[in-house]
Amino acid sequence: MKVWREVAETLLKITQQTEEAKRDETIANIEKCLDIRDQLHSQITSPFTAEEEVLGKELIEMEDNIQLKLALFTKQIKNNIYDAKSKKSNMKNYVMPYSNVTKDGTFYDTKN
Repeated sequence: MKVWREVAETLLKITQQTEEAKRDETIANIEKCLDIRDQLHSQITSPFTAEEEVLGKELIEMEDNIQLKLALFTKQIKNNIYDAKSKKSNMKNYVMPYSNVTKDGTFYDTKN
């Protein structure tokens, strides 16, 4: 259980690193911690001592925080992907402004 707590604390620290330059490294570290946690999950067996129950309650609270941080991290990545796609399409329209011209020579504005 103590190792689980260390992994949970590490996950909390890792999810606070939101720099785009280190994003790949952060994702790799998150995956490693989650793999370790999956392996530790099978080692948790009952009956629990009073100390382990208190530690378990703390871990549940930490788990909620971890889930929230991971969701925010994922949302940030999705927003960056959306922004990149949007910039790409805007750049395409800037470079080729008349790409939406029909064969009869009329131009239809598709932005409205």
